[in-house]
Amino acid sequence: MAVETTQIDTLVVGAGQAGVAMSEHLTKLGVPHLVLERERIAERWRSMRWDSLVANGPAWHDRFPGLEFDIDDDAFPGKEQVAAYFEAYARSFDAPIRTGVEVHKVRRNANRPGFTVETSEGLIEANRVVAATGPFQRPVIPAIAPQDERLLQIHSADYRNPQQLPAGAVLVVGAGSSGTQIADELMQSGRQVYLSVGAHDRPPRSYRNRDFCWWLGVLGEWDQETPKAGREHVTIAVSGAYGGKTIDFRRLAHQGMTLVGLTRSFDNGVVQFANDLADNIRRGDENYLALLDAADAYIERNGLDLPEEPEARRIPADPACMSEPLRELDLIAAGVTSIIWATGFATGFSWLEADTFDANGKPQHQRGVSREPGIYFLGLPWLSRRGSSFIWGVWHDAKHVADHIATQRKYTAYRDAEQRQAAPVTRLQGVK
Repeated sequence: MAVETTQIDTLVVGAGQAGVAMSEHLTKLGVPHLVLERERIAERWRSMRWDSLVANGPAWHDRFPGLEFDIDDDAFPGKEQVAAYFEAYARSFDAPIRTGVEVHKVRRNANRPGFTVETSEGLIEANRVVAATGPFQRPVIPAIAPQDERLLQIHSADYRNPQQLPAGAVLVVGAGSSGTQIADELMQSGRQVYLSVGAHDRPPRSYRNRDFCWWLGVLGEWDQETPKAGREHVTIAVSGAYGGKTIDFRRLAHQGMTLVGLTRSFDNGVVQFANDLADNIRRGDENYLALLDAADAYIERNGLDLPEEPEARRIPADPACMSEPLRELDLIAAGVTSIIWATGFATGFSWLEADTFDANGKPQHQRGVSREPGIYFLGLPWLSRRGSSFIWGVWHDAKHVADHIATQRKYTAYRDAEQRQAAPVTRLQGVK
């Protein structure tokens, strides 16, 4: 029995923020397309986030241009509010999204245009494919993780709340936005928490009545096209939790959290830490103070009437865990029963058979346009600039990719004089 094949001009894989943005722009340009999502719209916001998560940017900033959040502009929407927002956005233009359909394989056709796509519901023939699955595909737990049945070990993607962990202390490895917020929540619940702090940027949540998102915008930081040299893998410690407060590692330590350096190895239940805690925190301070300096200079240069905030420059005294850092910790003796690995994600494109990946599996593209004709990427960090990681940045990246697709459609639709004579096009009267 022959398998029925669906024909479509452009197939978008993934219906998160990237897929919804892509669909909006393709719809506006009149490009026939279909969006496939293996679970629900914005599923990553629902099932790969902890219960209390809120967006890292305020509602006025972290949104698409066509729809506002139904909360105060300066508030930070929760994960369910974000997921509902994207569902409502998709409904607003009747996005052609099919949920519950998984893409198994994409292969370029031989001796004919386009791609054959194998899905859980049959075959699709598409002229173009947009990979809008984002960067959070495979949670990464480093190879140094101990094989120790006495410890519960989970990735931050699987953390939900303190109640899911067994009684006892917790080691959180990774002090970016996720690790720091989870560690803080665990401490607030009464847990003893050890937080492993590596290199990081630490912007102020707000300064002189303006959120850091605003400062990065007016200072042109969102438009950086590549990371600064040596900062490619540095995480950012910023949070919208508890109404939005600047992350201050010293303050967390003074409240009872034990800070440690980069986690290096485990041996028979003993973890070794690098002697870099103080340096990591002070470099984070330098990043923090540099943004304050740039903000002050911008205010003076433009004559803005914004209130001074001298308190923002007061750095608390170093806690004991900084001046006398732990170099090793016997986890069982310290009562540690859980390790949470807030160590990031890797992309997963095993389903995409295309000549557009380097030796490490990293997509090769220019602003989302792959080196493999007809393949596009959307939703990746630094796709076109620093702002690509934010909701609003994805929307602008999608516009560029959609425009490229529309232009390519014009080229492929071209017919030379001989072809036009053989198959004349009916024109409207009075239109040339």
